[in-house]
Amino acid sequence: MAGWGLVGASNIARQYMIRAINAQPDAEVIGVVSSSPERGAAFASDQGLARHFDSLDAMLADPGIDCVYVSTTNEHHHDQTIAAARAGKHVLCEKPLALTLADAQEMVDACQQAGVVMATNHHLRNAGLHRRMRDLIAKGAVGDILAVRVFHAVFLPGFLQGWRIDSPAAGGGVVLDITVHDADTVRFVVGDDPAEVTAMTATHGMGKSGLADTVMGVMRMKRGALVQFHDAFTIKHMPTGFEVHGTEGSLVARNCMTQAPVGDLYLRRGSEEREIDDFDRDDLYTKSVRNFMAAVNGEGQPSATAEDGLWSLATALAVAESADSGRVVPVSIG
Repeated sequence: MAGWGLVGASNIARQYMIRAINAQPDAEVIGVVSSSPERGAAFASDQGLARHFDSLDAMLADPGIDCVYVSTTNEHHHDQTIAAARAGKHVLCEKPLALTLADAQEMVDACQQAGVVMATNHHLRNAGLHRRMRDLIAKGAVGDILAVRVFHAVFLPGFLQGWRIDSPAAGGGVVLDITVHDADTVRFVVGDDPAEVTAMTATHGMGKSGLADTVMGVMRMKRGALVQFHDAFTIKHMPTGFEVHGTEGSLVARNCMTQAPVGDLYLRRGSEEREIDDFDRDDLYTKSVRNFMAAVNGEGQPSATAEDGLWSLATALAVAESADSGRVVPVSIG
């Protein structure tokens, strides 16, 4: 039985990850560490955890902890992941991996040198709908891909706002919070890497301290497809969407860029439209942990690897740079 430590008393840990970890036959959450010992103690009590730790060092010194889930604010991921790797703990880290690509690469290198599994918690690639889209594309359902459109503009609820809208030092803003997910989902679904991006950002009433709450842009993939994306914290009235348009047809999904296993998918060819509903609606986070544990046991790989996390971060950083500079920015992980 693998013992898990939660690095960060986060909303994602509370809402999704504790249940997802404890749903595995070979994993259980042992305890939590928080930057606030009082918050950590209250979190452990509320969630029925056996322990709360006063420091990360104390957690990493516990021989009962085999894996850690890092869901602190973004500026802490680098140091915490490297410390966990050096302590011999496997690491499932929230996106974005870090605030710079160099820091993210250091995290990856540290885990490789320690011989521990590192993964990125990109939940959307675990959705049955997105996996079905990927399969259909691979089988030629839309022909050669010409264009992709992603609508990931939502309204950020009050309990999630905080540092996401007012702390540049923590990596707040819509690009590192949402566009990073688009980048990973597009790579996963279409099976291609981004080559370059161009984008504009705006602040429409929620972002503070110079942080953008809205971004629109275009990615050019290496095989030539163009990807249009719209991400926001400020849109109240429309569902999310993901569309793939090819030479032989289009895949149209709605209400799919979400943490819940929901959404509708249609295949359109000419005037004909067919609903595609033969995909699982399993919990996204449970699937993420299941695949992570398989990798820990030497039986597979995580849903989103550390390299996947590098690509999504590199793309998001290129989007931010393009918005600041007004230039088309290349995407590379080096």
